[in-house]
Amino acid sequence: MGKLMSCYLMPHAPILLPEIGDSQIKNIKSTFNACYEVASDIARIAPDTIIMITPHGPVFEDAIAISANDVVYGNFEQFGNEYIGMECTIEKNLTEKIASLAMQNKIPVIKINKTSAKVYGAFTELDHGSMVPLYFINKKHKNYKLVHITYGMISKIDLYKFGMIIKKSLEESNNNAILIASGDLSHCLSNEGPYDYCEDGEKFDKQLIGLLEQGDVVGIFNMDNLLVRNAYECGLRSCYIMLGVMNGYDIKGKLLSYEGPFGVGYGVMKFDMNNKKVDISDKIYETLEKTYQEKQKNSSPYIRLAQQSLSEYLNTGKYIDIPDYVTDDMLTNKRGVFVSIKKYGKLRGCIGTIFPETKSIANEIIQNAVSAGILDPRFMPIRESELKEIDFSVDILTEPELTTREILDPVKYGIIVKCQNKQGLLLPNLEGVNTIGEQIEIALSKAGIMNGEEYEIFRFEVKRYK
Repeated sequence: MGKLMSCYLMPHAPILLPEIGDSQIKNIKSTFNACYEVASDIARIAPDTIIMITPHGPVFEDAIAISANDVVYGNFEQFGNEYIGMECTIEKNLTEKIASLAMQNKIPVIKINKTSAKVYGAFTELDHGSMVPLYFINKKHKNYKLVHITYGMISKIDLYKFGMIIKKSLEESNNNAILIASGDLSHCLSNEGPYDYCEDGEKFDKQLIGLLEQGDVVGIFNMDNLLVRNAYECGLRSCYIMLGVMNGYDIKGKLLSYEGPFGVGYGVMKFDMNNKKVDISDKIYETLEKTYQEKQKNSSPYIRLAQQSLSEYLNTGKYIDIPDYVTDDMLTNKRGVFVSIKKYGKLRGCIGTIFPETKSIANEIIQNAVSAGILDPRFMPIRESELKEIDFSVDILTEPELTTREILDPVKYGIIVKCQNKQGLLLPNLEGVNTIGEQIEIALSKAGIMNGEEYEIFRFEVKRYK
């Protein structure tokens, strides 16, 4: 019977390697030393298998990727040193067991080998999210095989379930394994980082580290979505999987180091696990469901209707009957309606009608909420397990009017551009669209209207509900 020996959170900044970071190492000396401390601890345990969860392999919106070649190789050429590389043998039996059990439990997994990589346009090489932790481990312990997993952008509860599947697969194997959750924390601790400074970055790092130290898994799953989005982190989803692997244990995190001198948070942590056989997965589900129900209850009728419309359709395959909380205005007026869906701040679907196609605003919302969730050709259909992690906005449109470029305002007005049978629409007040020129350029691109073609511009206003 296999066993989980220990779990660790490790950063993956290539600057931690002396061959790359050089004199900068002095600014992250605590992190550097802590990574070696983890390596020494792993050498003491001497596992035959290392399970690596990384954010920087082939990331899919709708699936987890797991390396299925016999051997994986990578180097740091993209970080200026092609001579630092490593080759790892994949633990094929455990990899296959995990993938098979995940698919049986409807957790989407893509096995990445030479053939599938061509199909998906993915790469098979080791990523720096894996290689940086392994660089330190290899200094102390080399006699192991690797299970290499790249998290996907699926729901956090499915990531947790996947972690539970890893644990079950491990217990049914002959492997003694440790697990590394590779991930950097906030990327906006200062203006030196990849993103502008945001105070939520510091709040996120402090809160996540505190919850991990306490072993408060439910608290981690209930962290504010806006706080998480504003932190621009890449380690939380690795943690969701790791926490699932540790389900059944009473866990406490021991912080070995935390630093953020370059605007990015680097946390190194080891977990103590007391096997109390306490399954908290049901408690996580119940807490998420309660939060979801409260969110629905406190939403405006427009948002509540959009949420319930998609939920009902995914559950039953049928459109919802109009609920009793719908207002008279929604029942008696007809308008064009756009429904937008975001997940962790990123667009997940958007479908709308410029002019009304049904008998009321309420019916328009019902139809377009379902279409935004399952028919937007840019995205895979939303899965039922994602419902608790998505946010809706509903835009009620005024009737478009012919206009000119000079009297537009990208904050106040949305626009429609038309050229014969080609048409493109852009809603107002969109993040990243700051000028009239940008607004028109994007709308023309959506319409497929080429340079030199004549077109008309129509403007409209919206009442936006979030």
